[in-house]
Amino acid sequence: MTTRCIGIDASRAISAAPTGTEGYSYHLIRALLPQLTTRHTVRLYFREPPSPGDFSHVEQRIIPFPCLWTHLRLSAELWRHPPDLLFVPAHVLPPVRPPLTVVTVHDLGYRAFPQAHTASQRLYLELSTRWNVRVATHILADSQATREAIVQTYHVPPEKISLVYPGYDQGLAPERDREVLAAMRARYEIPGPYILSLGSIQPRKNLARLVGAFAQLAPCYPELTLVLAGPPGWLVEPLHARVRELGLEHRVRFPGYVAEADKAALISGAELFAFPSLYEGFGFPVLEAQACKVPVLTSTTTSLPEVAGEAALLVNPLDKEAIARGLERLLADAALRRQLVALGETNLARFSWQRAGQTVATLLERLLDTTKVAL
Repeated sequence: MTTRCIGIDASRAISAAPTGTEGYSYHLIRALLPQLTTRHTVRLYFREPPSPGDFSHVEQRIIPFPCLWTHLRLSAELWRHPPDLLFVPAHVLPPVRPPLTVVTVHDLGYRAFPQAHTASQRLYLELSTRWNVRVATHILADSQATREAIVQTYHVPPEKISLVYPGYDQGLAPERDREVLAAMRARYEIPGPYILSLGSIQPRKNLARLVGAFAQLAPCYPELTLVLAGPPGWLVEPLHARVRELGLEHRVRFPGYVAEADKAALISGAELFAFPSLYEGFGFPVLEAQACKVPVLTSTTTSLPEVAGEAALLVNPLDKEAIARGLERLLADAALRRQLVALGETNLARFSWQRAGQTVATLLERLLDTTKVAL
């Protein structure tokens, strides 16, 4: 096989506070490199230097720029030194690019729930996604639900889109050390048993209904706390106002962004994991909870049943009463909790970054051999 140059936009693979797309970029690139570097030159583009050792064994182009990095600075770099193929795992394709391009589209949530985004965010997501699916040679989708949404919304030929399931952090495991768990609860000011939800605090996560459902349970479980962990997104104040309106200021905690070092302990210490999101392109938190052997409640919508498999209690996220009944059932039924935990171990076997890397590497090499791909 002829050695070719594969460029990868790694600008979102480094972040002080990574969320889903940053984690996807970081882990997928790391899984890709062993598959590609023995046969091809791989060139990673960064806006700022990565941590020493993370990607030191491949060519790096550090190209800082204050604004419009993709449209101006990356485009200029690609014009001067074009790779044979460009892969963008977590951002928009630049205006100047090589003829062969692959991009991941993670979700179309801004279309399904426009009210969950600000007007500027909706405009940016609409324009950037429309651009990506139109000009890319090939598209990756995290789930079958997202793949179908792209086809239906933007009339993209199905053969132009490949389903590639992401993996999960296989180093994530249940934390059982009582001292570690107690230290974590003290650090995040969690007084006793708790229900956990983890993800950015934004309307799409459906946290207002989760708070309402918790309010119905709260009188029967006086020691129980609801922990809504994750960085603030947008339209956060109405959620805080709803908590105050229900008189739950001391029963609902907002610890903010959770450091990776604390994630296993925070998840493992929960009575159950509640993720009744309105829309998800994939739903990493579901797998993280399953990896920590915590029973999961999640939604019947979009990719979540696909990702959770049989290892979660599914509820209609638009029905507050259904969420409350689901929480109550998981709290009361120890046998169901054990069953979901056991099924979660089986479900996790479907997801692997190594497998995702192998699949994407095969696709990229096929594209380099021919500009017409049908997977």
